[in-house]
Amino acid sequence: MMKNTFKILSMLFFLALIFQACKEDEQPMISGSDQMKNQDSIIPQDEIDQLILQSLKETGDFIWADQSDRLVWSALMHSDSTLTIGYQPSGETSANSRIGLEEVSDPRWQNAARKVLELVEETQTQNQSPRFRIAGESSVVHSDLPFIEVKITDIGVLTNLRQMGEVRYLEPRGYEFNYALLDTADPDARYLSDSGCENDPQSISSSDYVVINPSAKSSWNYEDMGIQNAWPQSTGQGITVGLIDTGLSPDQPLLNASFNSGYSSGRTVQKYGTYQTGYWWWKKYDGPNDQCGHGTAMAGVIASPRNAVGNAVGVAYNSNLVSVRGTSDVVVNSGNEKDGVAEALVLLGKRSDVKIISMSIGDIFSNSKVADGVRYAYNRGKLIFAAAGTSTSFTNWYGVIFPATMSETVAVTGVKEGTGYQRCDTCHSGSKVDFTVVMERSGTNTKPLTTALYSNTPSTVGGSSVATSTASGIAALVWGKNPGWSRDQVLQKMKETSDLYPSKSSEYGYGNLNAAAAVN
Repeated sequence: MMKNTFKILSMLFFLALIFQACKEDEQPMISGSDQMKNQDSIIPQDEIDQLILQSLKETGDFIWADQSDRLVWSALMHSDSTLTIGYQPSGETSANSRIGLEEVSDPRWQNAARKVLELVEETQTQNQSPRFRIAGESSVVHSDLPFIEVKITDIGVLTNLRQMGEVRYLEPRGYEFNYALLDTADPDARYLSDSGCENDPQSISSSDYVVINPSAKSSWNYEDMGIQNAWPQSTGQGITVGLIDTGLSPDQPLLNASFNSGYSSGRTVQKYGTYQTGYWWWKKYDGPNDQCGHGTAMAGVIASPRNAVGNAVGVAYNSNLVSVRGTSDVVVNSGNEKDGVAEALVLLGKRSDVKIISMSIGDIFSNSKVADGVRYAYNRGKLIFAAAGTSTSFTNWYGVIFPATMSETVAVTGVKEGTGYQRCDTCHSGSKVDFTVVMERSGTNTKPLTTALYSNTPSTVGGSSVATSTASGIAALVWGKNPGWSRDQVLQKMKETSDLYPSKSSEYGYGNLNAAAAVN
């Protein structure tokens, strides 16, 4: 299935052979002289980054679709020249709500893709783009999501595509913002870095866990979240959680051969890899194994068995787990990572057994391809939890990150223990937050327990990442108690039993989840 995700639809390129015989709704073209004039004025990369930074500070997001042709084209020239084109049937007014419900092989969608490819080829051929190659070598049509990726060297393509009713968005696939600017934009700025990859065993104080039968360690924060009191009612049995992250370590037995051990039994763990390395046609899947540590930590929080070896126990220790390595680290900022996460969402969206998707990953601004993947999974009934954001230093200038900003996801952030609400030192908050999870001790800043990359000695993990995986585990407890419920019923029960409901805070949503109340 994964090998086919980014295949070329041969039918579309067969149609390319007859373009000249069946041109429909021919689009106006810009002249070659205008094209050459524009191509002499590429915006420098540092100027593009400053524009992105300004937009982030003023609006909290940066939308490529709202930018000028020159800006988008300049970003293409500074990266791999690959343009992602979201398409839709002509006249469609609710395309986003149809993603995942209608196949892109449907004639309406195929016709739209054909027209887009035709226009790209016409424009680049007419303007004699010197590096333009034939469609079969320079275009990829996604087999499940309605987007096309094509090599662009002609700014006229952007101008002409914007006039098409079949085009939903245009984005440079591989442009990477300079995240170091976030560290200098403000004296107290938080820098969202490619970190979160440390997950070695740690020396943990006995005051930070409770030993439960048969010999597992229950993290200190489970009591705050009502998790231990929920277990007599539900352990997540029969519920499958999909995790999109950095993969699973093959060296952690509890998430491999010993997944069924101790008081955990009759369940499954599966591993996939949708993240690829390499360039264009020569990309290769990099496997399901965790090379970072973050994915293993999140998997441990969700579903580590109630073990007999002294390791940490997961929130839903009898749930099934499907791990998909969609990214190399926690920040989804490269073209290959965006590809991998979008593909992972399709993979999990297609599985009828997967009820919940946990995403403790993200980026500081939106990406339409990944958003299409989120909609694909959401429209197929998945309950998607996403991290509000974790950074390396404290400030309040930046809010919730993508995809937690989407209405199709449930945004979660972390707070410190104690009365009132104080977010963790590295956690983001804001109006998009739906729930909070206690995950940092007030005096010591100790984080919750999880499974390390290897060893039966636990590690700890922090930020909104662990808050998100904890919330996903709690959702599995609720759904396990009520297996006939829909996604909306599970989510509503979680809301109604949260600390602040029916009020909603502008920073912390409905507040702390209460697993015990939610399963009773």
